Amino acid sequence: MPLTWLYVPGDRPEVVTKALASGADVVLIDLEDAVAPERKAYALDATAELLGDPRPGPVPVHVRVNSLSGPLAAEEVRTLAGLPGLAGLRLPKVDTVADVVRVAQQARRAVPSPPSGGGSGTVPGLYPLLESALGIEHAYAIATAHPSVRGIALGESDLRAVLGVTGDDGLAWPRSRAVVAARAAGLAPPPQSVYPDVADTAGLARSCAQGRSLGFLGRTAIHPAQLEIIERAYLPTRQEIEEAEEIVKAAAADAGALALPDGRFVDAAIVAGAQRTLALARRRR
Repeated sequence: MPLTWLYVPGDRPEVVTKALASGADVVLIDLEDAVAPERKAYALDATAELLGDPRPGPVPVHVRVNSLSGPLAAEEVRTLAGLPGLAGLRLPKVDTVADVVRVAQQARRAVPSPPSGGGSGTVPGLYPLLESALGIEHAYAIATAHPSVRGIALGESDLRAVLGVTGDDGLAWPRSRAVVAARAAGLAPPPQSVYPDVADTAGLARSCAQGRSLGFLGRTAIHPAQLEIIERAYLPTRQEIEEAEEIVKAAAADAGALALPDGRFVDAAIVAGAQRTLALARRRR
């Protein structure tokens, strides 16, 4: 159950190496916004070299490719999709189901068939990013566009610009829309978008608390210093753990709906939530 996702520029392999040891649950190599146009080819080559190593890395590695409507994404997908070190492809600015299906087909063609034959190998997980009004409108359709879709998330920087919003209030509905679409599609809750002010640790903590209340799970980061704050915000408190333990214990004794001694009503949905809380609590160091 990942809580921290760390972005690193693809043209800085030494930074990628450090990120792999940073404690992030997932490392996101960025070929898009973090890489200057004249460095794109080098970033792809460096990323392919890293992911071509058959030895398993310390954490899963995802790659954010360039805009699907541009000239670079198709080659990036063809180059990376079949590499053993790639766990997922982040797809920026996804607007429609067709965007996802096209990438899935490209990835399928790039993945070699297993030695025994009988079909293609496994396509890496696809993670569409919703960064436009159209993407938000199609959120559920995108989340269910292809079996390889493993999660969705927002790209809030682009979304702010597209919608012309100046504060968090204008993003309240898109955020809830993304959470609902992911859960309706049977996907994990989406992680929050990046908090761009690395120095504002108090603001990051407040923002994470708000995101958690909206149903997000974890957050993408742009600096290792943000990881501990994000994880702390999303891990359950001691009180939440104790309450979850009480619910699970009571449910084990009585499989039906029941009321706790303090009057709280417990049904299957509440038990499932308590079990998720305890699963997160096991991450505590």
